[in-house]
Amino acid sequence: MAANRLFKLLPALIAASASSGALACASCGCTLSSDWESQGFSSQPGLKMDVRYDYLNQNQLRSGSGAISPAAASQLSQGNQEVERYTRNQYLTLGFDYAFSPAWGLNVQIPYLDRKHSTLGTGSDGANLADGAYDSSTSGLGDIKAIGRYQGFAEARDFGLLFGLKLPTGSHTQTGVSTDPANPGAAAPIDRGLQPGTGTTDAIVGAYYFGELNRSWHYFTQATIQSALAPSDQYRPGTGVNLNLGLRYTGFTGWMPQLQLNARYVQHDAGDNADTVSTGGTLVYLSPGLTVPLTRQTSLYSFAQLPIYQHVNGVQLAPRYTLSVGARFSF
Repeated sequence: MAANRLFKLLPALIAASASSGALACASCGCTLSSDWESQGFSSQPGLKMDVRYDYLNQNQLRSGSGAISPAAASQLSQGNQEVERYTRNQYLTLGFDYAFSPAWGLNVQIPYLDRKHSTLGTGSDGANLADGAYDSSTSGLGDIKAIGRYQGFAEARDFGLLFGLKLPTGSHTQTGVSTDPANPGAAAPIDRGLQPGTGTTDAIVGAYYFGELNRSWHYFTQATIQSALAPSDQYRPGTGVNLNLGLRYTGFTGWMPQLQLNARYVQHDAGDNADTVSTGGTLVYLSPGLTVPLTRQTSLYSFAQLPIYQHVNGVQLAPRYTLSVGARFSF
């Protein structure tokens, strides 16, 4: 019965992921649900805390659904295509989840990020520095998310709605250092999609469903849509959608394997200060993971996100994998 309900729900969630788009830089973030209960897939009241580290190295140029060499990328758009070298991202996220009752809860995510980026600029041959080339190293508080949930529709508390905001707490005015041969060493503007924050307040809505196939196999489904309420400084990040499907096995003692399918669709950025060509896309990841309970209140987890489908707009850097490790505490 539970399996039939899951399969009936899948088409609706997949349709939602194909019709809307979360972050404008399609491959800039990690999309998995790192911890089952801290994401709301539990009806147990109380406070939980989650500390998570994500590493994401975008070092592969892609155009459409295929890889592209720097030399080939430089020839697009009549030779005016920006050719990026790499974007290395590290995220440390502190999460708090409080269930006021079996029906109501609130999840707050506070990210700190460190990002190093390098671009050859436009007019490059794919190997040499050219107009607009710069290096940047940005770090600081990112955009905080506060997401409420309600799962009081049924006695089982297995279906819920999500509603909240992404707040403009991260800086969107940091600068890099020009490596342009015509102006080396000067302050250089950083693409808005690569700043610690977007500068916008975004609405977040979604839904989730979780349950058991049997005593040992549990599953969840989750879909969320994020969209900026208004532009900021002539910039609006692309509206996007995330879809997560998860399965875990609880039959082992001392460890719990998990497997997730994470899909992400993001629209182009918009505005005079946006890259309206090489932003947005569709990404699908397969994410195996492992949770190890240390005590009844503490557990460790790790995941690897492996891309199985990547289609980006224009030319963008994409990761070959993403690594996540974290710890969860219940109080």
